[in-house]
Amino acid sequence: MAERRGLTPLQLDALREVGNIGSGNAAVALSTMVDKKVLLSVPRATLVPLVRVSDLVGGAETPVVGIYLHISGEASGSMLLLLEEHSANQLAHLMVSGSEAGELSTMEQSALQETGSILAGSYLNALSQMTGILLRPSVPGFAMDMAGAIIDFILVEISQSEDYVLVIETEFDILEHVIKGHLILFPDLGSLDLILGRLGVSG
Repeated sequence: MAERRGLTPLQLDALREVGNIGSGNAAVALSTMVDKKVLLSVPRATLVPLVRVSDLVGGAETPVVGIYLHISGEASGSMLLLLEEHSANQLAHLMVSGSEAGELSTMEQSALQETGSILAGSYLNALSQMTGILLRPSVPGFAMDMAGAIIDFILVEISQSEDYVLVIETEFDILEHVIKGHLILFPDLGSLDLILGRLGVSG
């Protein structure tokens, strides 16, 4: 694994701007999908050590919902939308009309999976347009488990990853309910440097 001490404020601003553009496109698609006004915002983009990813949701044993996909192309890796279980339930109930509190129904799980797919796809499209880098997302997977188990599953699929992941904090605003999630990019070794270079903010 490569060593990385962190990104500069300029680099993080550039990646946050990509997140804002992607979120804007995703909000339009999600609003159309659920026939409700969906607003998305990106309060912060940060670089987090790989070993600290589960701390974003309270630790490795925290129950979460994860929507994940693999990225192939010039800059490969994986992407994960990570939601605490309570947040995932709240988001699903707001998106699926007539749903009730309790365990996620098949329709609600499908809505969350589609949400992750649209959000990740919109982010990757924005990143591709701004960098000229070809990025091909796979069909998304859905998992409900402890945070540590889901992250370990993703890392098994990555042969050589960076020591750090890019975390784009995302806030969903639906019917005046604000729900927080984390969109996490696990870049394969060398992919982050390529992206930053094409954004014109390489170190």
